[in-house]
Amino acid sequence: MSTENIKPVKEKLDRVVFKTAMVLVVGALAPLFDSTMVNVALHAIAADMKANISIVQWITTGYVLAMGLAVPVSGWATKRFGGKRLYVFSLAIFLIGSICSMLSWNIESMIIFRVIQGIGAGLMMPTLQTELVQVSGGRNLGRIMSIVSIPGLLGPILGPVLGGVLINVWGWHAIFWVNIPICIVAIPLALWGIPADKLPEKKESLDVIGMILLSPAFALLIYGIAQIASHGGLGSSTVYIPLIIGVVLMASYVVYALNTKREPALNVRLFKSVNFSASNILLIFSGIITNGAMLMLPLYYQEVRGASALSAGLWLLPQGIGMLLTRSWAGKTADRNGSRNIVLMSLAAIAIGTLPFAFAGTDTNYILLSIALLVRGAGLGGLFIAIMMSAYIGLPKEQVPHASIATRIFQTIGGAFGSAILATAAQQQMAGHIQSDLPAVAYSFNVSFWWSIGFTVAAVIPTLFLTMLKKSEPEAATEETIEKA
Repeated sequence: MSTENIKPVKEKLDRVVFKTAMVLVVGALAPLFDSTMVNVALHAIAADMKANISIVQWITTGYVLAMGLAVPVSGWATKRFGGKRLYVFSLAIFLIGSICSMLSWNIESMIIFRVIQGIGAGLMMPTLQTELVQVSGGRNLGRIMSIVSIPGLLGPILGPVLGGVLINVWGWHAIFWVNIPICIVAIPLALWGIPADKLPEKKESLDVIGMILLSPAFALLIYGIAQIASHGGLGSSTVYIPLIIGVVLMASYVVYALNTKREPALNVRLFKSVNFSASNILLIFSGIITNGAMLMLPLYYQEVRGASALSAGLWLLPQGIGMLLTRSWAGKTADRNGSRNIVLMSLAAIAIGTLPFAFAGTDTNYILLSIALLVRGAGLGGLFIAIMMSAYIGLPKEQVPHASIATRIFQTIGGAFGSAILATAAQQQMAGHIQSDLPAVAYSFNVSFWWSIGFTVAAVIPTLFLTMLKKSEPEAATEETIEKA
């Protein structure tokens, strides 16, 4: 049956689905606040533990690598143990890692405990997506994604501000305090509010060969990309060796997954769908557009305008407000009409909102920049919701965990690449200039924002391949797809 010209029937969000979404949101606040606050605390941690920046950066890198290793495991673990159990387990792991990180006595112990946190986060986030899509039966994905996007919005908005306040008053240890009450509340909430899993009678075994290829491939790609900014490009062996090994492992995994007779760790045949492939390519662009600018915007306010970490966080609030304003509208509209037009409008708003920063100097009007951030935030609020909703359209239930792994991998790679490429562009532009030359510093930031605009415009191409309209009866469509699979 053709689905291109059928509009979905508007229906209310199921009470069980809404309750599950809100419960999952509480737990997701912990890793999303944590990642933004740790970045603010790195300077204080380095000073307290008398460690140089090359060592301290492993606090973040170790976390991301552990997350990369854990993400591919989540699909198998969801099917083997159930999403509810895995989600509670991941919260417990993250809680243990947070308590230990707070009690760290040297830089080595801090890195080890951050790895534990990364494992918890790597299991938690794809499991959250999988659980929601399965509980909802594929209905109202736009509105559901608008709910679960709340932590993703609040983290970048409140994280730097909250982190700055906590560090100024109580020191860097305090940033890990925040995670403890969140996890303590989220674990019993999850046990109460998430529906029980219907596990298959046949227990699925772990695809060991797939994991040996896929998890290190993802981790090495992230590591190599993260090193680009530190080494000023792709010329360093610290950058290109991990990237080459990561690409080879990823290619080997694709060959293996296409030829194995067992259920692979990640079903690459999902990418036969043009809509699914376009959605994941857009997640890379989304990560670049979002994370790259999230790194450069506070640095612009601090290094060019002389703002403190706390003041820079406050100046970024208009972007967060804009994200909140469009969140609900984007979800409902995407449910009615599909994602393509929402993504196109969001990209236009992001480009318009970023443009003033591509010309911003040492005395650009703060009100103008705040209005620009409000517009940019409005675009960001619709972008991620529409893309995530599109990625799950028409998938059979058993493929949802695979889709969650894929979307998480592509989103993380995009985020790492965005931070690296924009930081590298700014650093190369600053070469030969002293830090006190503020006009030159400002121009280096202008260049990085032009890069961000360029990626925003380029994202229009995969957007044109998104499905225009959703199916009118997602549950029936899902069942039909399962029968054909």
